[in-house]
Order: sequence, then structure tokens, then C-alpha cells
Amino acid sequence: MLVDLDYFFAQCEELRNPNLKTKPVVVGVYSGRTEDSRAVSTANYVARRFGVNSGLPLHLAMKKLRNLDAVFLPVDFKYYKQISDEIMFFLRSYCDIFEQVGVDEAYLDISLKVKGNFKTGQVLAEKIRTEVKKKIGISFSVGLAPNKLVAKIASEVNKPDDLTVVEPGNVTSFLATFPVIRIPGVGKKTAEKMNIMSITTIGDLARYDVQRLVESFGRNMGVYFCNAANGKDAGPVHEVVKTESISRTFTMRENTRDLNVLLAETDHLILSIHKDLLNNNFIFKRVGIIMIMADLSTRNKSKTLSISSDKLFLITKTVKFLLESFLSESKLKIRRIGVKISQLIITYHK
Repeated sequence: MLVDLDYFFAQCEELRNPNLKTKPVVVGVYSGRTEDSRAVSTANYVARRFGVNSGLPLHLAMKKLRNLDAVFLPVDFKYYKQISDEIMFFLRSYCDIFEQVGVDEAYLDISLKVKGNFKTGQVLAEKIRTEVKKKIGISFSVGLAPNKLVAKIASEVNKPDDLTVVEPGNVTSFLATFPVIRIPGVGKKTAEKMNIMSITTIGDLARYDVQRLVESFGRNMGVYFCNAANGKDAGPVHEVVKTESISRTFTMRENTRDLNVLLAETDHLILSIHKDLLNNNFIFKRVGIIMIMADLSTRNKSKTLSISSDKLFLITKTVKFLLESFLSESKLKIRRIGVKISQLIITYHK
């Protein structure tokens, strides 16, 4: 399921001051140097009825809400994050795998918890919505579907404060009538290009020849658009962990530039790191080396991989590449060597 906290910043302000609920409330970004650069961050649904939405310049929002007892407030990120953290902590306890994708949005994989049963999943979603509203006072919309892409689109259908369920057999019919711009990754310019190709709805896109899509948008995007329009998304829910990296260091017996000696020590560090990686169900995307030189200066080199992985040989291969590259650039001897992997995510929960 995709949980989307409704008009979150403005709703937090209503939580702090319930008297605001009947008034147009606009939370704005006031950091711009000119009046035109100040913009609406979030507006409640009372304000939205008058055409005030995110991104609208604040001076236009004020004009639209003139004489309506509207309330304009600056963003209070610290307060909003506090409320978000409470909700996310609560949501985490109800799912098998949790992925927060913003202060107001999170994916919950509940496949094992409900044993793949959508009716049970619907009951669970309603229970979560009721309990969050009762305990914290914030409402949210939920999309419940077979995958992340469809859940995201479903969460936007009946906002605010509602639940939309799309069972596997109904995916293509559910998507068919929506405009193509509802697909994540289809922006205004792409939608305009598709419209010229007589593709206006997701159903049109689903029926379009994939080879022609590849010719128009490139292989990766063409295949993605075809799959998305047919409700296919293999992307897993994965938790981005607070642990930012795993590292190990070793002080050399004597300062050295000998690659073989350095690799012999980094191999031990890599084995220890990899053990931690597997024990915590992490995968990584970035590998780095840290070196304290003979003159006590610190040097770093790192490389980001094309895909996340948990493979030992990738760490070993990348560390060797980084060391060779560094030694070709510097004449100093290395006193202390370290290996670090970062950009970690959890792949599943035990």
C-alpha cells in the first residue's frame, strides 16, 4: 500500500490549531528574494476550492483568497517532521517491509502479513487509517494494489481521507481511463508528445506498439511506459536505513605503497564488512577507500555502482580499482587504510 498524508503541512497546522479547519490555510515558502519567488508549499482543501495549489506564487494565492479570512503561515519543517516521525513509526509496525519516500509518503509491503489476500489487506488498511486518525489526529489516503506503481496512482484517486483498492484482475481496467500524465515519469512535455501520437489515456498507451515507443522515447523509457501502462512494476518495497555506511580500518605495520600488501589487508576488512552486510540484509551501491598518509593527511576515493548489490567480489574488485587509481596519482606512502560501503538499503526483514 502507498500511504499519502493528505495536504500534510497544512493539516499539521490544523492539528496545532483546530480553529483553522474551517478557514483557507496556506503554508508558504517565504525564503525567496522577491514577491514572485515566494510560493505555496501546501494548501488545505478549503483553499484549494478557490484554485490555490502547491507551486502557486503567494501573491496570486493572496489575491484568490482576498476577503475570505484566509490564514498564511510559513513552513515549520521541525514540527512537521516530528508529526511525520510519529506516523511513520506507527506505520512501520503494521507491515512486513517499510519504505519511507518523503515526509508525507511511504510504501508498506503487507504481502506476508495478509497472506496475499486483498480483502484482509483492505481491513488492515482501514484499521491503520482509523488508528492514526484517533491517536495522532492526521488523515491520509491509501492506494492498495499489487505493486508500487499502481498503489501510487490509486492513492491519488479519492483524496483526501480515503482508500482505493485495485485487485490484480482489475489493474488494466482501473488504469485505462486516466490521462497518461498520471504515470510516474510522464511529465508535461512527454504527455504532449504522446498526445501528438494519439496517446491521451493510459489505455491508449497500453495498446500502443512497444517498438514505436522505443523509437520515440528510447529503449529504457519506451519499455517502461509500455509496462507501466499495463500495470507492471517489479520494483520492490525496500527500506532505506539510517545506517549510512559500514567501514573498517587497519593501521599498516609500516608505511607502504605496495599494492599487494595493501590488498592483503583490505581483503580482511572487506570480509568483515561483507559479514555485517549479510547479517543485516543490506545491499550497497557505493564503495570507498580511506587512507591516512605518511604525512598524516587524509585521502578518500570512492565509486558508485550502476546497481545496488550484496556481492563480495564487487567490493573486492572496486577496492582494487580505487587503490590502483590512487597509487598512480600519489607518491606518498599509506600509513592507515580503510574500506567503506555506503548508500545502504535493507532488502527484506527477517
